[in-house]
Amino acid sequence: MATMRLEIVTAERMVYSEEVDMLVAPGIDGQLGILPNHAPLLTALQPGEIRVDKEGEENYMAVSGGFLEVLANRVTILADTAERAEEIDIERAEAAVRRAEERIAVGTSDADLQRAVFSLRRSQARLLAARRRRPRRDRGGAPQQPS
Repeated sequence: MATMRLEIVTAERMVYSEEVDMLVAPGIDGQLGILPNHAPLLTALQPGEIRVDKEGEENYMAVSGGFLEVLANRVTILADTAERAEEIDIERAEAAVRRAEERIAVGTSDADLQRAVFSLRRSQARLLAARRRRPRRDRGGAPQQPS
């Protein structure tokens, strides 16, 4: 099966760099499915979940926004922030959702409300990605707990 190179980069680090079979990302106008040899594309990303399919396994990450470029069978995501599902602390993500919901409920200005809504969307994406963590399979096919 054909593959493509996926690189997810933030200002702080390279989050992901591997050959993959497929990518689903939260484009500004909705979900984008990218397969190998996709036509060139440049789009903004909104906060959401990224799904990466590689060799029959799905991996999830959360992004808070950024840009996605497809060029010459290579996908580059320049993300404001990006985290692999296994890096996300579910309790902290749940607390961030609650704080954002409280800020929305008592928002005093449009700017405060916009920041709270953005924070809520980012926190919800982190929580969704973290909850989708799937146990890895060992060589014998038995599930392993993520380390």
